[in-house]
Amino acid sequence: MSSIGIKPTLGSRIFDVCNVVFMLVFTFVMLYPFVNLLAISFNDGVDAARGGIYFFPRVFSLDSYAFLFKNEKLFSGLWISILRVIVGTITCVFMTGLLAYIVTIRNFSGRKFMRLLFLITMYFSGGLIPTYLLMVQLGLTNTFNVYWIPGLLNAYYMLLMASYMQGLPESLFESARIDGASELKIYAKVVIPISLPVFAAIAVFSSVGHWNSWFDVILYNSSGTWDTLQTYLRKLLLEVEALQQIQDAQAAYSKYRNISSSTLRAAVTMVVTLPIVCVYPFMQKYFVSGITLGAVKG
Repeated sequence: MSSIGIKPTLGSRIFDVCNVVFMLVFTFVMLYPFVNLLAISFNDGVDAARGGIYFFPRVFSLDSYAFLFKNEKLFSGLWISILRVIVGTITCVFMTGLLAYIVTIRNFSGRKFMRLLFLITMYFSGGLIPTYLLMVQLGLTNTFNVYWIPGLLNAYYMLLMASYMQGLPESLFESARIDGASELKIYAKVVIPISLPVFAAIAVFSSVGHWNSWFDVILYNSSGTWDTLQTYLRKLLLEVEALQQIQDAQAAYSKYRNISSSTLRAAVTMVVTLPIVCVYPFMQKYFVSGITLGAVKG
């Protein structure tokens, strides 16, 4: 009997209502902090100190954003951050994907040992001081290379990509080997095109990690030559907070009279968040398929 024309039961209606209410509440909880920070960032600093700003700015002001964008160091930091994301993401995805392919080659006798070797690094590390000394000995400090070379291989990403590659038909690789293709050519011409969803998902993870990273910049870039956007904005925020705590620095504080640490912090959050958020719409298609495709059994 066709299900068309069957009226929904009372239980299904209650479930639908509860489901809609839950999703609305969940969406509100997720979006409210972002909307609240956006409203504070567009509010006058003196007025924002009173509190009570929720969804809309009470006294509209662009002083916090004007203060951020008037400094040329902001744009140099933005360029370095973008360059780090591009170089770091491409190299990490390519090299980690190559490692994942190596540990999934069935006729490679050392694949289990290599997988175990990298798994150990997920739970044990040399520590902060030995790692810093290693970077110094390698000559990576105060250079751009310190941002992407240490992150070439990621054990967790390797497990995700290897899990995906293990589900690929072995006949594809065997036919390529019969045709005389090397393992590197198989990886570039066969594995990457058919593993694009998981590569895109890992690219999102890696790009977000590089974009939000700031501690390694402070640790390995003492000269300040390669300060990223996040590090520069952090230094700027600390400078404003320090000057506002000095009661005798009225002359120095005069240029900050229309902003406060709360409005500047909100503006900094918006400046840092919006660029990386713009990446998701372009990667969502591959990201979703990369996460879910491995769970579907044919």
